[in-house]
Amino acid sequence: MEKEILKRLTTLGHPHRMAVFRLLVRRYPDDVSAGDIGAALGVKPSTLSVYLSALREIGLISQTRHGTSLLYKAQVSAVQEIMDYLLLDCGRGRPDIGGGRNLALPTDRKLNVLFICSANSARSIFAEAILRHEAGQVFNVYSAGVTPATEPNPMAMRLLRNKGYDVSDLRSQNIDVYQAKDAPELDFVFTVCDESANEECPPWSGQPISAHWGVPDPVTASGSEAERALAFQNAFAMLRHRIQAFAALPFETLDRSSLQYRVDDLAKDKD
Repeated sequence: MEKEILKRLTTLGHPHRMAVFRLLVRRYPDDVSAGDIGAALGVKPSTLSVYLSALREIGLISQTRHGTSLLYKAQVSAVQEIMDYLLLDCGRGRPDIGGGRNLALPTDRKLNVLFICSANSARSIFAEAILRHEAGQVFNVYSAGVTPATEPNPMAMRLLRNKGYDVSDLRSQNIDVYQAKDAPELDFVFTVCDESANEECPPWSGQPISAHWGVPDPVTASGSEAERALAFQNAFAMLRHRIQAFAALPFETLDRSSLQYRVDDLAKDKD
């Protein structure tokens, strides 16, 4: 499908082909003759034939014959496929760019939040534990990894235990778990490392609000035991600061666009 979408975008990148397509979309659901199109746009029949052939080839318009006339119609399903690709696939359904549902969040259940990092061994584990501790009465909290480790990092788990967090339910798991048919409908998806944000993932069911809260990976820290422990402490502190601010948002009064802006702003705070 992506190759087909890219062909359509390339074809529409030509201003005269775009003009033909625009006219047919505006005239939809009418079938419009080539003569009418050419007259409206001031295009010679031979040139127009080339434009129409290119648009037909990639499924943006259809052609039928009525007597001796060829009639053309825009294929609105193809338009929807392009919009879905740009807004839902590329844009991940962000409501601030028009791809998401600008509706209030559900009030009849807990909100579902997923944190993602590459290995699901430290940063996303921290985030899951922190939000569950801070606002478990409001949120169901999950974490997953693009290429998960076999288990959470021992230093991360030790830090959480030392700070009094419940680690009994924490485990490393694949992101696929939350893309299965029986997975919970997610309301928020946060990536907490650059690698997971770069990953090509299918659009999430339900079009959750998403944001990138990149945090340096403490697992890759080098140096002494104390220096490595400090890296874990810094990652924990950064996530805790953001998550506390997130949990304090007035979810009941903000629409999805406003929430998107607010969660994006939280990523700008590096403390």
